[in-house]
Amino acid sequence: MGSRAELNPLDLHAVEAAIVIKESQPDIETEITAITMGPPQAKKAAAYAVSMGCDKGILLSDRRFGGSDTLATSRTLARAIEKLGPFDLVLSGERATDGETGQVGPATSEFLNIPVLTYVSRIEELTESKIKVVRAIEGGHETVEAPLPAFIIPVKEMNVPRLCTLRGKLRAKNSDIPVFSANDIGLDQKMVGLDGSATKVVNVTYPKMTRSGIKIVASGQTEETIDKLISFLEEKNCLEASK
Repeated sequence: MGSRAELNPLDLHAVEAAIVIKESQPDIETEITAITMGPPQAKKAAAYAVSMGCDKGILLSDRRFGGSDTLATSRTLARAIEKLGPFDLVLSGERATDGETGQVGPATSEFLNIPVLTYVSRIEELTESKIKVVRAIEGGHETVEAPLPAFIIPVKEMNVPRLCTLRGKLRAKNSDIPVFSANDIGLDQKMVGLDGSATKVVNVTYPKMTRSGIKIVASGQTEETIDKLISFLEEKNCLEASK
């Protein structure tokens, strides 16, 4: 049985940010397209974005996409974005909750050859030609700006994703979610899936729980305590043995 396809929790903040931008500029014609990549059941994730307030949903699904690492995934997403036509902003979640790499967003922006603004906690200004944002950085915040088109990656502190309304759910139910294959976006086998990936997963292991640890009590002699800790780590092959 396949796993249930859901919208990544951190992507919800990107969807919410896009909808807020559209709502804050009612006089400007804005269209939001949600793109997701995965197996056929991932249509539900795109439909959920539509139920939140996106105008369209698109699924990238093809057996040839199977085994894609972050590089191949980013290349596929970028090609699909280009295929859809001109755009002003691309927004994505900070990272996936499974791989936790945080690489797909910045890599996609590189394939699109547009500036990327990461860890965005607030949008200060948005005009037809530029965007100014506040970034959450270690020890504080910084304000930066970039020309459009640009790639924005919000952090969860930016907003609280809205709940879907009944009207939104009905609209999503009646919306067509087109499915794009590798051929549809002009990518051949060498550029997608395992063939287009720089890395591959060869094994998956789970951490083993153990109770065979030791307790090292600081006796007042700092160097002696450190020596005990180093000896223990070397014994467990966590450090290279001292020569």
